[in-house]
Amino acid sequence: MSQAQSDDWRARLAALMPDGYAADSTEQNAEPQNNTSTTKAHAQGRLDIVFERKGRAGKSATIVCGFTMPDDEVEDLASKMKRRLGTGGSVRGGEILIQGDRRQAVLDFLTAEGYKARII
Repeated sequence: MSQAQSDDWRARLAALMPDGYAADSTEQNAEPQNNTSTTKAHAQGRLDIVFERKGRAGKSATIVCGFTMPDDEVEDLASKMKRRLGTGGSVRGGEILIQGDRRQAVLDFLTAEGYKARII
């Protein structure tokens, strides 16, 4: 295959792809990217882990607050945390709510992920 033919199919493919597609980039030669969640975690301030029972019909909940990252990243972290801890929970208003008294387990998880956290 000649160089002209090689460039031709790449140009046609680039026309079909959404913006941001680089025709001359190859994924085979690309270096692996660093884990961005770790670098974001270090830029994050300290998180507070609070135990709450008020207003929940007697049910206890562990709440993690103090996030400065976007809501979709908080949701991803909450999903990972719930899977790891094997418990239910939700994300509302930039806070993660974990069902039950799981303060120490949440603290262990967050420190393993590179976040600074404290139990209040």
